[in-house]
Amino acid sequence: MAFQDILVTSQKDHVATITLHRPKQMNTFSTRMAQELNQALLDLDADPGVRVILLKGAGKAFCAGIDVNELAGKTPMEYQAWIETMELPLVTISKLKKPVIAQVQGVAVANGMGLAAAADLVIAADNVRMGLTAINVGLNCVGPVIPVSRCVGRKKALELLLYGDLIKAPEALSLGLVNKLVPKDDLEDLALTWAAELAKKSPVAVRIAKTAFYRSEDLHYEARFAYMNEAFARLCSTEDAKEGVSAFFEKRPPQWQEK
Repeated sequence: MAFQDILVTSQKDHVATITLHRPKQMNTFSTRMAQELNQALLDLDADPGVRVILLKGAGKAFCAGIDVNELAGKTPMEYQAWIETMELPLVTISKLKKPVIAQVQGVAVANGMGLAAAADLVIAADNVRMGLTAINVGLNCVGPVIPVSRCVGRKKALELLLYGDLIKAPEALSLGLVNKLVPKDDLEDLALTWAAELAKKSPVAVRIAKTAFYRSEDLHYEARFAYMNEAFARLCSTEDAKEGVSAFFEKRPPQWQEK
């Protein structure tokens, strides 16, 4: 499928990259970009040659939210359908079998902050600023706050939602919105290296780990253990599990069977 508002490239080492490609608009979500991003995520998840998806923005910003030029002139039902389209990639990421790493620089605000928070992992430049800023123009970020709240907790999420302040890189790291902070000039290389390291792990083990984590997240404590134990039992019966253990004892690199 040919895309206009995103770029999809295959890297070596089983890593594929999706680039939000509206740099003049600071990669704000258009309807088309949201639809293309969602389709690209699904396509790469189905691609047997891809093990990790790296998600980034072109230019100086990761994503500055939703393009407000699309805001006017809709009925309430049309607004609901429109915002559901914009937020669908945030939901889709949690349903993918393969991990998504967000490579974040500059600003990641509103739906852009939600997208970064929805990614499985985040590596960010030391110039990053994040915020749920829509409240400052009479709107709100009640969709993006959902993945944000799972990173930062209830009180901080409400503060971000209601005040719309920007937080800088050190606070984003301390709040759990970011896994790694790196110098902005090194972000490109270090993000690809980190993605390639993850792609070396057993694809089956990674898939089961991610799927089980999200599916068990809202279960109560004891039920979560039961679900995770069932997932672990399934993993133990796979060829990759057998190969990984054999390679460990034989002191050699594993050759993943991906089944």
